[in-house]
Amino acid sequence: MGGGSADHRRRKAALVVLACLVAGALPHWLGPLARLLPGLGLAALLGGYLGRTVVVRPPSQELPLPSLAVGAGAGGQMPVVPPEAFPNVDVVVAARDEEAVIGSLVERVLAVRWPADRLQLWVVDDGSEDRTPQRLAELQARHPQLHTLRRSRDSGGGKSGALNAVLSHLQGRWMLVLDADADLLPDVLERVIPFAESGGWAAVQLRKAESNMAQNWLTRAQAMEMAFDAYIQEARLARGGVAELRGNGQLLRRDAVQRAGGFNEATITDDLDLSFRFLLAGLPIGVLWDPPVSEEAVATLPALWRQRQRWAEGGFQRFLDYAGQLFSKRLSGAQKWDLGSFFLLQYLLPVIVLVDVLAGLMTRTLPAMWPFPFVVLLLSGFSIAAGCRRGGEGPPIPAATPINVILAMVYMMHWFVVIPWVMLKMALLPKSLVWQKTIHAGAAAAAPTITPYSEFAMEVPVQGLELEDDVVVSPEG
Repeated sequence: MGGGSADHRRRKAALVVLACLVAGALPHWLGPLARLLPGLGLAALLGGYLGRTVVVRPPSQELPLPSLAVGAGAGGQMPVVPPEAFPNVDVVVAARDEEAVIGSLVERVLAVRWPADRLQLWVVDDGSEDRTPQRLAELQARHPQLHTLRRSRDSGGGKSGALNAVLSHLQGRWMLVLDADADLLPDVLERVIPFAESGGWAAVQLRKAESNMAQNWLTRAQAMEMAFDAYIQEARLARGGVAELRGNGQLLRRDAVQRAGGFNEATITDDLDLSFRFLLAGLPIGVLWDPPVSEEAVATLPALWRQRQRWAEGGFQRFLDYAGQLFSKRLSGAQKWDLGSFFLLQYLLPVIVLVDVLAGLMTRTLPAMWPFPFVVLLLSGFSIAAGCRRGGEGPPIPAATPINVILAMVYMMHWFVVIPWVMLKMALLPKSLVWQKTIHAGAAAAAPTITPYSEFAMEVPVQGLELEDDVVVSPEG
C-alpha cells in the first residue's frame, strides 16, 4: 500500500506546482473585477468549510475517561478490577544518540501506573554512536520490564525501520510510541486505554505539549501551535473528517498496525504516512486532549527550518503516494471533502499566494487572491485563541492574549515560506535522506515530570544540552 519511486513523486510534484503557478498567475491577466472572483470563490467555499468546522463545532462527543486506579472501597475492601481492563501494553521508543535523556525516559515510563506484568518498554537503539548502548545496558540490569533491540547505523528506513524491527517482538494489544524526550502523567494509561477501548479506536493521538514553552518567543509560539493543531484535529473529527497521528504520544492497536501493512520505510514522516494507511484500511484514529504527552520544542530558527522542511515534505509526499486511493470508495464523502480542503489549505494555498504576489509585482497589479488567505488567517487566529483558552493538564498553554495570538499568527506565516520551498525542491530535484544533528536544551533537565496544569511553574530553567537526530532533505550530488 502506498509507496512510490522518487521519479514518480517528482513528476506528480511538478504537476501540482505547475497547477499552482497557473492558479496564482492567471487572474492577473483578467479584468479588475474578474480578477477577484477566484479568491472570493475559494474564500467562500473553503473558508466557509473551515469556519463551519472550527467555529460552529457540534456538541462534544468525547467519552468520559474512567480511571482504572483502584483504592479501598467500603469496609476497606479493594474493588475487583477484571483482568481484561488491563490489556498488555508495549511502550516503544526509537533512539539514536540519546544518552542525555534515555535514563530519565526509562524511569518516567516505568513509573506509569499499570500492572508490571502487563507493561513492557522496548527501546530500539538505532545505531547510536554515543553512550546510549551502555546506558541501556545499565538500565536493563535494574529494570526487567526494559527490553532493547540494536540496529546498525546503516540499517535504513529511519524511524519506520526501527519500529518495524521491533514490531515482531511485541506481544501487547496496544503499543504506545514515544520520542526519547517524552514525558507522561502517571495515570496516562489508566485514562487513554479505556478511552480507546470504549470508543472503538484503532489509534489515539495524545495532545502534544511543549515542556520548554517559557524558554523564548519561538517555543511559546510552538506551544500555541500544538494547542491549535489539537483543536483543529478534534474539530475535523467531530465533523466526520480525518484525524492524524503526530508521532510522539500515539497509541496504536498492534493488530491494526499489522493490518495496515506496518510502517512505511520509504517516508520521512512515519506518523503522517501511517495516518493514511489507517484511513484507507478503515481503522479510526481518535484524538485526546488530556492527558497530554510532553516534548521539547526546538528553540532556534535554524532547527525549526530543518524540522519543518521534513514535516512539509513528508506531509506532501503522502498525498502524492496515496492520491489514487484517496478518491476510492474506501473513504466517505465527508472524509474526501475534509482531506481535499485541508490539502488545498496546507499545501496549495501557500504556493498560490506566493505566485500571486510575484505575478502582481511583474504585472504591476494588486494581489488577486487576497480574500482567500485573509479569511484563512482570520479563522486560524480564532482557532489559536480557542485552543489556548481551553487550557489543559501538563505544561501550560500560553494565555490567549491579543499579543500572544498575534505572535502565533505571525509565526504560522513561516509555512508560507517552507511549503513553496519544499514543493519546488520536490518537483525539481531528486532527494536523499541525511541524518543531521539538532542541538537543543534538554527538556528532561528542564521539566523532569508533567504536573497538573494549575501546579506548573512558569519559570522553566534551562540546564544541559541534548542532541536530537532530525532528518533533513538534501539534493543528491
